[in-house]
Amino acid sequence: MSRRTDAPLLALAIGLEMDGSRPLHRQVYDGLRDAVLAGNLPPGGRLPSTRALSEDLGCSRNTVLNAYEQLRSEGYLEARRGAGCFVSPVLPETPLAPLRSAGSDAWVRPGAALGLSDRGRTLAGLHRPEVDALAGVGPAFATGVPDLNAFPFDQWGRLLGSLWRHPEPELMHCRDPAGLPALRVAIARHLNAVRGLRCDPEEILVTSGSQQSLDLVARLLLEPGARVLVEDPGYSGLRGPLVGAGVTMVPVTVDEHGMRVEQALQTEPDARLAMVTPSHQYPLGSTLSLSRRLALLSWAHEGAGWILEDDYDSEYRYAGRPLAALRGLDAERHPGGQRVIYMGSFSRVLFPGIRLGYLVVPRALVTDFVAARRALDDYPSLITQPVLARFMESGQFAAHVRRMRRCYGERQRRLLAGAASELDGILHLQADDAGMHLVARPGPRLPAGVSDRDLVSTAASAGVRVSALSRCYLDAEPRHGLLMGYAAVDGPAIDAAVRRLSRAFRRESKP
Repeated sequence: MSRRTDAPLLALAIGLEMDGSRPLHRQVYDGLRDAVLAGNLPPGGRLPSTRALSEDLGCSRNTVLNAYEQLRSEGYLEARRGAGCFVSPVLPETPLAPLRSAGSDAWVRPGAALGLSDRGRTLAGLHRPEVDALAGVGPAFATGVPDLNAFPFDQWGRLLGSLWRHPEPELMHCRDPAGLPALRVAIARHLNAVRGLRCDPEEILVTSGSQQSLDLVARLLLEPGARVLVEDPGYSGLRGPLVGAGVTMVPVTVDEHGMRVEQALQTEPDARLAMVTPSHQYPLGSTLSLSRRLALLSWAHEGAGWILEDDYDSEYRYAGRPLAALRGLDAERHPGGQRVIYMGSFSRVLFPGIRLGYLVVPRALVTDFVAARRALDDYPSLITQPVLARFMESGQFAAHVRRMRRCYGERQRRLLAGAASELDGILHLQADDAGMHLVARPGPRLPAGVSDRDLVSTAASAGVRVSALSRCYLDAEPRHGLLMGYAAVDGPAIDAAVRRLSRAFRRESKP
């Protein structure tokens, strides 16, 4: 049985200073980390709940939540389903271990010795070493990866050569911070036709991907300490820009109808921004209901809040037409003053290395966003922008999406059939109307309470790459499961990987 640390005792050890000299969440983080490194919180020891510790410290629960999440991301703590938060059995090694400063007996943290800010250490701690460990495993069943073998690189290469072998003068001198005008026109046409956005090319900014898009939004719209509603579970890859902006992430639970907007608006009516994936929630796949969409829009317009709509994989819907975007609903109901910023990326629909994304901002923000973009990095690279513009204008982009939609739909069915045959009682997979991955829940033939992180390791030993669902959670009690991407794997490879998983997990399930 794990040893448990009582909240009152831990609160005495931390001892917050309320004079405003240091952020409270940083004091909680430092106190907990020092206790772990000193052995006062032993490996495997159970921590008090965030609610209990916040009450004894006399601070908000979110202050403790932020400290716990940072320690979890750095590997000092781990969450266990139905049990709570524990000190990791194996603590991070150097470079996160304490160091002795030169010429002194004092112990210092590496970040402090290197001069990193509190925010810098937090950002550095978001890196997950297991991502590197899995780099050589795959492609079954990596998430968020398209089928690169199916991309028409011959056509792409011809376009690239024709445009850059003897480039037009305007390509050599275009310094528009919003991106190449021809590409913004092509994106606007696509979004208006397929997603019902009702946007103009002037409202589009080309970026290097979703993280840069979010970073730009955070810099312009959020003050340090601002409260941002985020889905829980959600995509952890977008937490870095928010940490970099010094804002407070407020986790909002997700159910079968998407983000629980009513819960968020009751507890955080003064939040500044809400980040949502309304068309296909990541990672659970739910769709934000119409009533919740309307409630979110009402909150934004009544309280001067902003909504960031992440439409990361809307192209891949296998049942019916793609759902209308939240920004289109906002434009229909509030044509004079929209509050939705739309974010998209080409990394999943084309190939990750393209590093191109875009923002669609309300017209009232265009001038300031363009000016800020010029101040930050002048203008985006033009090497691939004209190629993508021509690719879209010629109809090849739409044709590629149609081919991949049929292909990915068939691969999802292949994975479901293989799992039903080989993984019955071990993993339970349910069909999804959209996306590029499925969520696999542990079945009764696995040991009770098995961690999905252990399952990830078992799968990797069999040469199969899967992701732990629990890592997508910030605050809600993590549900354990595996994210299994099928887009990059052809039918025979899907069958072979499922059989390897079956053998590995059956060995795991034996007493």
